[in-house]
Amino acid sequence: QVQLVESGGGFVQPGGSLRLSCVASGIIASIGLMAWYRQSPGKERELVAHIPGGGIANYADSVKGRFTISRDYAKNTLYLQMNSLKPEDTAVYYCKSKIRTRYQFTEVDYWGQGIQVTVSS
Repeated sequence: QVQLVESGGGFVQPGGSLRLSCVASGIIASIGLMAWYRQSPGKERELVAHIPGGGIANYADSVKGRFTISRDYAKNTLYLQMNSLKPEDTAVYYCKSKIRTRYQFTEVDYWGQGIQVTVSS
């Protein structure tokens, strides 16, 4: 079994910062692409940023220059540093990872449970 657990969400005023973390645990053989998604009420889930294993990060236009995605390979952890937060960044943020367990030959998508980020004055 594999688990992704997010942390670091909460309430922040516009212009503030938050750092999200996502820890992958379980019988993991390898982790490929890792990504952050978000979903606001009444909207579809959207990709915020993703980072391939050993590759270059990519960002949605709405967060470029404000958010930074990174990963710690030794700790199987994904991060999202969010600066200059805006009310429109309010959403539930989800971590997604392509993971191959010790009992699989291919990578499978795993999702975290989601964590709330609220930006409001």
